[in-house]
Amino acid sequence: MAFKNPLQSLFPSNGGDEIENTEEGTYEEGISSSGSKMILVEPRAYSESQQIADHLKRRNSVVVNLKRVTNDQARRIIDFLSGTLYAIGGELQRLGNGIYLCTPKNVNVEGRISDEESEKKNKSKIEDEMDF
Repeated sequence: MAFKNPLQSLFPSNGGDEIENTEEGTYEEGISSSGSKMILVEPRAYSESQQIADHLKRRNSVVVNLKRVTNDQARRIIDFLSGTLYAIGGELQRLGNGIYLCTPKNVNVEGRISDEESEKKNKSKIEDEMDF
């Protein structure tokens, strides 16, 4: 026996915009759970963070290039996206200087991109420890 939501009689559906409730939250029906899109974004202001979060909520992966914003704005954007990713169970990975990969829970990323600066630091530490 199925129970009807009392609000459905007050707000009839207009056809294609049905909403499905799942364990993980509310998602629009018809959105692929495979995360089929990769979105590339170069924000020019902190206000564009909401659009990036919307892509993530739709289970799309997003590559964010922060080279067009100030360091303070970049930090705020990363903080906002970190909170969004925590809420949806996603991950944030640094790809390069100012470039980040944001993935929702349904996307698995294998491997890591090494950072040249950290490699140089590690090499210099090792060289300092060894007497050549």
